[in-house]
Amino acid sequence: MIRRVTDIAIALVALIVLSPLFVLTSAAVVLESPGSPFYGGWRAGKNGVRFRMWKFRTMISGADKMGGFITARRDPRITRVGRFLRATKIDELPQFFNLLVGDLTLVGPRPEELEVVRRYTPEQRETLKVRPGITGPGQIYYTTDQADTIPDGVKPEQFYLEHLLDEKLRIDLDYLKRRTPLSDCRVVLQTIALIAKALVDAAHA
Repeated sequence: MIRRVTDIAIALVALIVLSPLFVLTSAAVVLESPGSPFYGGWRAGKNGVRFRMWKFRTMISGADKMGGFITARRDPRITRVGRFLRATKIDELPQFFNLLVGDLTLVGPRPEELEVVRRYTPEQRETLKVRPGITGPGQIYYTTDQADTIPDGVKPEQFYLEHLLDEKLRIDLDYLKRRTPLSDCRVVLQTIALIAKALVDAAHA
């Protein structure tokens, strides 16, 4: 109950404070690539119930019909604005709407694509017993830099499933075994530091 009340309070404050950034980002997305500024991808939530997780659109319209759900560093579907939004994590901000309605909590396992979840082992499915998070240890592990390790010339989805997913889920499972309010705060601080570094790097790029 306390976690849910905290999530609602954080979501309301974030959506109000960030509303000017939402307007500017939406305009930038649409000016480069006509269509909705938002993209809602289906994800598996608590107990495997699916929901739409919202992001700012970082690809051309209809990109999900042109390729897979994992993107490599040179994916031609990503727009110029989209690359900046991904690098700085600004594309993730609409997930505060998901936080407000209860699809997500602030800190928890990353919600995965439905196709990915179907491949979970029984142990990995333990991550579905809790509400997924906007951020979490597994998400900090799988940053844009981690995504950039996907070699050119391979299928990104296959590489992700075979080389990156198991470690990310192991980190989340370990975290859930020792989860406390203090550990959640530590993850939030790590996330803020990661975003700050990404913004600095983008400013100097």
